[in-house]
Amino acid sequence: MAVEVRNQSLAPAWVMALGTFAIGTEGFMIVPLLPSMAMDLQLSVATLGTLVTVFTLTLAFSSPILTTLFGRVDRRQLLISTMAFFALANLVAWQSSGYWGIFAARILLAIAAGLYTPNANALISVLVAPEKRGRALAIVNGGMTIAIALGLPIGSLVGNALGWRVTFLGVGILAMIAVVGLVVGLDRSAGAGISVPGLAARVAVAKRPPILIGLAITLFWAIGAYTVWTYIAPYLQSVANFGPDGISFIVCLWGVGAAIGIFTGGVLSDKLGAKVVMVGSLVILIGAFLVLSFTAFFLSPSQAVIPIVISVAVWGVTVFGFFPAQMSHLIQTGGQASASIVLSLNTSSMYAGFALGSAVGAVVVSRGQVGDLGLAAALAEAVGLILLCGFATRTAVSSTSPAQ
Repeated sequence: MAVEVRNQSLAPAWVMALGTFAIGTEGFMIVPLLPSMAMDLQLSVATLGTLVTVFTLTLAFSSPILTTLFGRVDRRQLLISTMAFFALANLVAWQSSGYWGIFAARILLAIAAGLYTPNANALISVLVAPEKRGRALAIVNGGMTIAIALGLPIGSLVGNALGWRVTFLGVGILAMIAVVGLVVGLDRSAGAGISVPGLAARVAVAKRPPILIGLAITLFWAIGAYTVWTYIAPYLQSVANFGPDGISFIVCLWGVGAAIGIFTGGVLSDKLGAKVVMVGSLVILIGAFLVLSFTAFFLSPSQAVIPIVISVAVWGVTVFGFFPAQMSHLIQTGGQASASIVLSLNTSSMYAGFALGSAVGAVVVSRGQVGDLGLAAALAEAVGLILLCGFATRTAVSSTSPAQ
């Protein structure tokens, strides 16, 4: 039996956002540091990009499996334990002296993140009133975008001043603060009484065509997002001659836009409906990526600055404006009783898309064609838009068909 909503406050969402803030800082901070890491480790940027790929692939495959294995563990205790493990994995990365040590640490980090995020989303979805669900999900996942807006520029500055390894120590400290927040801020009964579906039920949910289409939309949205994001530093260096300070500024701008987008997307999803927000986000996002490619192909470095700034800001708002709407849409499609399964599968689809996107970006960058990053990203978003529009059309036809 699904647990009833028992908390009208959004306070639990803010507590859980401490954990996603730590995860977001670690997950995204490595991208602007890739050039300095490559120089220090004497490896190419494309090779160091595998640190992004291994994180995303591990999270994609481990999340649904571990969510099933730990399905009967109290959700509050699970969140606390996984965040403590995440802190420990950051300390492993901090103490690692070479590529393979960091590679192993990224696997451990992905395992922890893959357990924390979907379970936090599932828990908050039953702790708040249905009419506040979009906002609550936006807050929990807004921790990631706030991390982008604040954690990434700070991490970049610290990495440049004290060395990139120190950034892992900083995130480890953030994770321990999140552990304390979860212990103090979540009521002991918050994770109790939630029904746990078995393996057969999980497979049944995953096989439902509407869920599969929804997950495919997430996949292509994520592919587009990470095709450019993973290699935003070499793009900026090549197209606009940006140095470390310029890259940090663009990353901060993207993060501010992302923070605006995820909170706005949650509110608009509650008011206008998830599909309206999703379609609008994907259409604008396609345009932003096309402008990035146009800028690379046809403008000089001095001319490219303003279009890049505008496109990155729009990209940040729309790519994360899509996210809470998609989660709300998937919960509605799958039903509240299946929320934990659907959100876990959505996390896997998202990170599988991130992995594929970083792989696509690696191919583009290795061939010296950074201008093609935007085209590849726009194509992936267009596929997601086509799937969404087709799904919305079939749903509308089905809902208006007379009963037989």
